[in-house]
Amino acid sequence: MPLYEHVFISRQDLSNTQAEGLIEHFGSVLSDNGGSLVESEYWGVKTMAYKINKNRKGHYAFLKTDAPATAIQEMERLMRLHDDVMRVLTIKVDEHAEGPSVQMQKRDDRGDRRERRN
Repeated sequence: MPLYEHVFISRQDLSNTQAEGLIEHFGSVLSDNGGSLVESEYWGVKTMAYKINKNRKGHYAFLKTDAPATAIQEMERLMRLHDDVMRVLTIKVDEHAEGPSVQMQKRDDRGDRRERRN
């Protein structure tokens, strides 16, 4: 089955448990349609570059899935209809990266950055 990565932003006035509940809800939608949720990460509340629906911040979530295209289409349809979800991005990938995403890595672990000069 094809591999996908999804990032979605939910409203800032949700609690952390409600935002994480959305991840479980959309994971169950995938499993009901023949797919599987490989891994999920809750990135927390982050400030956005511009306002979306009068919100400056949002709960970010990242999903790695292994599902047929019909399951992905159904999940995206339900995400767009859900009142708490503001934005959705889905990308088809050849393989999932191992370990945590870049957002979850500590700033110290990013060794490819140059040192600051004083």
